Amino acid sequence: MNFNSQNTLVLGAGSWGTALAVLLARNKTPTYLWGRDQKQVEIMTREGCNQRYLPNISFPPLLTPIYDLQQALKHTNQIIIAVPSHAFRLTLECITFRNIPIKTPIIWATKGLELGTGRLLHEVAIEVLGSDYPIAILSGPTFAHEVAMGLPTAVTIATTYPAVFTYLAHCLHGNTFRLYTSNDLIGVQLGGAVKNILAIAAGISDGLGFGSNTRAALITRGLAELIRLALANGAKKETLMGLSCLGDLTLTCTDNQSRNRRLGLALAQGKTLSEALALIDQVVEGIEAARLVSIRARQANVEMPIVEQVYQVLYCNQDPKRAVEMLLNREQKPEHT
Repeated sequence: MNFNSQNTLVLGAGSWGTALAVLLARNKTPTYLWGRDQKQVEIMTREGCNQRYLPNISFPPLLTPIYDLQQALKHTNQIIIAVPSHAFRLTLECITFRNIPIKTPIIWATKGLELGTGRLLHEVAIEVLGSDYPIAILSGPTFAHEVAMGLPTAVTIATTYPAVFTYLAHCLHGNTFRLYTSNDLIGVQLGGAVKNILAIAAGISDGLGFGSNTRAALITRGLAELIRLALANGAKKETLMGLSCLGDLTLTCTDNQSRNRRLGLALAQGKTLSEALALIDQVVEGIEAARLVSIRARQANVEMPIVEQVYQVLYCNQDPKRAVEMLLNREQKPEHT
């Protein structure tokens, strides 16, 4: 494969899509960054950066913002999707309607479950695309701004297509960005979905002033819930102790760059859900994930008390303090996963 002839299209000009496009272009991969808002794309082109989502991160010369999706697809050898989970199916349908060539790798950096159905995104991808497109999932403990700044980061690429990993490693891997491979699509995706819910719980705990001991216990017991659900769905246990699960869980529960954690902090401080979302002003994936994962857990007969209490706070007007009391007052039992 002649790597130098390859172009990559990143779909989604939010913070994460922009950070990936910047990383690719810095690594000498010609990259198109597509945004659905024509005005925003024009501003990015004029200013040479995405001032709305990643202020002061200049675009490398090989990064081209683009609004015309048809034109971008004509010159693309690889597609990376970085849109919120609620837009994932529509984005896939948009590109398939334009008859992209068979065998074009489709990679997504979207975390979460499908809106409404709760399905894993690789199931959605196969339904929409069929089986002729190599697919892969990029996940792990990543804040977009730190990736764009070139700070050291490690992620997981989950795929059953070794050639896709080889090419992605060529495009993304560098002195500050390291990739690890996995073939566990289920574990990687569930880790990326459930950690957002647990980060809301961590934000609530810290917002109520419960301290570091409580946060550590919550992360540990949250991981146990994640492991139970993932194993019940066919994931591999070693995946759950890796970057896409334990790593991402630790990151989102402990740093205020996490939107989900900030949502929990705001709720604990007495903000309504709508008020908290207005402050954050970006998609908070853990809200819908709490509903979908709660349903999935009940269907699999898996106990997830932390997830359930987050659901109660978000959807049933449960007082955050009462939610914590409900967790603390549960019956004693052995520590196990």
